[in-house]
Amino acid sequence: MVLEYPSDLKYQDSHEYVRLDGDIATIGISAFAVDQLGDIVFLELPEVGDAITKGESFGTIESVKAVENLYAAVSGTVVECNDAIVEAPEQLADDPYSEGWLLKVKITDPSELDDTMSADEYQAQVEGE
Repeated sequence: MVLEYPSDLKYQDSHEYVRLDGDIATIGISAFAVDQLGDIVFLELPEVGDAITKGESFGTIESVKAVENLYAAVSGTVVECNDAIVEAPEQLADDPYSEGWLLKVKITDPSELDDTMSADEYQAQVEGE
């Protein structure tokens, strides 16, 4: 997998990304995280209408190597879940930034993204530069 870090995204230490479009945040996990996890076999995500809170776990991702919690970069209400990726989580490896998104959340406070990383900062962190 070629590791990409789209510049229009914000990243967390825990490898989730956020794409903000108005007051809707699209949340997924980075290509680096997908690469490190290996074969992804299961996803557990909240349901539409559930609230998520910045810094708290909103689900899990399971690979043949490990089970990891997914952490929210923003607080808000889930407005859409990517059911296609829940049904076929192995497809996260094909396109984590477009077809592989996990949730869309109506956010309550966009300033919560102030402490996330830019693409350059995230790339430097994960590649040890």
